[in-house]
Amino acid sequence: MKIQFVGVGSAFTDERYWQSNALVIADSGKKLLIDAGGDIRHAIKELGITNQNVGDEIDAVYISHCHADHIGGLEWLGFCTYFNPTAKKPTMFVVSALVGDLWRSLQSGMQSHENVVLELDDFFELKRVAKNATFEWEGIKFTPVQTLHIMNGFSFVHSYGLLIEQKCSSGTVFFSTDTQFCPKQIQKFYDSAEMIFHDCETAPYQSGVHAHYDDMKTLDEETKKKMWLYHYQPEPPQDAIADGFLGFAEKGQIFDFPCSI
Repeated sequence: MKIQFVGVGSAFTDERYWQSNALVIADSGKKLLIDAGGDIRHAIKELGITNQNVGDEIDAVYISHCHADHIGGLEWLGFCTYFNPTAKKPTMFVVSALVGDLWRSLQSGMQSHENVVLELDDFFELKRVAKNATFEWEGIKFTPVQTLHIMNGFSFVHSYGLLIEQKCSSGTVFFSTDTQFCPKQIQKFYDSAEMIFHDCETAPYQSGVHAHYDDMKTLDEETKKKMWLYHYQPEPPQDAIADGFLGFAEKGQIFDFPCSI
């Protein structure tokens, strides 16, 4: 298995970084896209995936939450495969609690076509993942992990990170997706992971929406030494390696997780 970052930047970034979306590449060569932000069609073209071949290249997509830098490219992906009679529908894995909000975010642009009203599952082979459940794809087990992203008035708005585990390996990868700094809640996932990819804003002010670098560097050294940071602002001034992290993940960077058996 490999993980490749299509982009590593924040929601408001540029082509040097692109928004934070990633590919899980199975040993079979099939690809699962973690999130599909609004700039995905441009970002993924740098990896050789275009309007013409996306149906052959992207087998599945996982959606962590409903913000535009994570779902804004789904219209592109859905249309490219829907209007190509030779393309199969990508599989979509999404936590059941998100499905309603996800379609409400997309339907004004996607539901109405000549003589037909479409639904989300007209574009994707929709796989709803139950609370506290796992799903499997190409011999890889994925466990959605609920993290706190924002408070919407008096209600929590969650994102769903992933624990990723190959059947042929004992190590796991923790991919946080968007989260506030809350180590007391997710330290056990840090501890269980062989490698961590973690949301980290690097602006001089703290938004309260993402884990901020100033907080992240207070983590224990054992956690930091297996952690890559992503979802950062352009030209981060911090020295992540000097502060004990593996570094800032880079656009296009590939991480290889070979089978151990």
